[in-house]
Amino acid sequence: MEQIGGENVGQRTSLRKVVTASLVGNAVEWYDFFLYGTAAALVFNELFFPEFDPLVGTLAAFSTFAVGFLARPVGGLIFGHYGDRIGRKAMLVITLLIMGIATTLIGLLPTYYAIGIWAPLLLVTLRILQGIGVGGEWSGAVLMVVEYAPGGRRGFFGSMTQSGISLGFVLSTAVFAAVSALPEEQFLSWGWRVPFLLSIVLVGVGMYIRLRLLETPAFEQVKESRAEARMPIIEAVTSQWKNVLITMGARLAENGSYYILAVFVLAYATAQLGLPRSTILIGILVASSLEIFTMVGFGVLSDRIGRRPVYMGGAAFLVLFAFPFFWLVNTGETALVWLALVLGLAIGHGALIGPQPSFFSELFGTRHRYSGVALGHELASTIAGGFSPLIATGLLAWAGASWPVALYIILLGSLTFVSVYVASETFRVEISEEQRTTPSTEARTEIT
Repeated sequence: MEQIGGENVGQRTSLRKVVTASLVGNAVEWYDFFLYGTAAALVFNELFFPEFDPLVGTLAAFSTFAVGFLARPVGGLIFGHYGDRIGRKAMLVITLLIMGIATTLIGLLPTYYAIGIWAPLLLVTLRILQGIGVGGEWSGAVLMVVEYAPGGRRGFFGSMTQSGISLGFVLSTAVFAAVSALPEEQFLSWGWRVPFLLSIVLVGVGMYIRLRLLETPAFEQVKESRAEARMPIIEAVTSQWKNVLITMGARLAENGSYYILAVFVLAYATAQLGLPRSTILIGILVASSLEIFTMVGFGVLSDRIGRRPVYMGGAAFLVLFAFPFFWLVNTGETALVWLALVLGLAIGHGALIGPQPSFFSELFGTRHRYSGVALGHELASTIAGGFSPLIATGLLAWAGASWPVALYIILLGSLTFVSVYVASETFRVEISEEQRTTPSTEARTEIT
């Protein structure tokens, strides 16, 4: 077979398909998941919790937002187990279906005014299904790409998968910004439903692409040798507990800060500062669009100098930028608000999320990689991401100012910095079972 740049044509074609499928599938899944966060910040307090004070209603809406994160470890455990036992591809098809159906049904839900208490109860139920679906999505999608990628380029190809997350956020924010331009009465009566109902179209596209995938070579190697772990989650916890904890710690700042910078800030800027919805939505849209490119750049950089220095640099940036972020937003000046969002998301968050797929995947062996990555990733999502908007809103209500929220970002960034500092460098580690070795002393100490 013809060779191109050291790889045969078949391998390269497969890699392109896998990257495309993971990127598109991730974009669809996260479009659905982020859509809920935007709606929770802007509309759910009025439609599903109308009897509360506005700030208390926002807290209630963010509580249902957090419920999805509580369900994510459940999805991680279920799909991680079967992903390590049966394969990555089948799990990704199921997670996409669960997410798409739940999101579409949210768009069809009657509000509190129509069915009373059943409205928020049904909303919470569908949010739980979203959480279960996305809990198995991220790990499977990134493993499909990282296990296909050639050594020395896993950071680049893994970050391409992450760009699907930002693409999903950009798409959800753009659609919500468009319907937000409707008159208030139309927006609250039917406009907010449109982005949720569009999910069914996107899921159809994602399903078509994912059903054409093949299983990863690394997992096929395990299947052929009949070396599948009988209880992969138990194996991951008992033999790789340190790496599970490192994954959780590394995830705290990335996930926690993101939902403050991109979700909490929506409610903060509109309800507390009186800024127009369009101003903050456009700013997040611009920042997220730029992050699609910066995260790939940070992924490439991690292939050159290692995962740890890039990741620790992102954590340090968030620590130093926490107070300046709110200083800029509090000015109310459109340009400065957008600058704050661009620096926080495209630089601080981008440096964390870019190398994350390759870094986390390299910490675990193929037999229990899906379970180990999913467990650490989703437990941290519950601790940090799910409760961040809720904690930030509570801190704001308590202090009447943004400074405690900035301190919370600093805490998350510091915990992540320490977690990655004590980790071994992984960018030179092979990930197939035949080639996998313990990181060398040189790799561990190359950059501290």
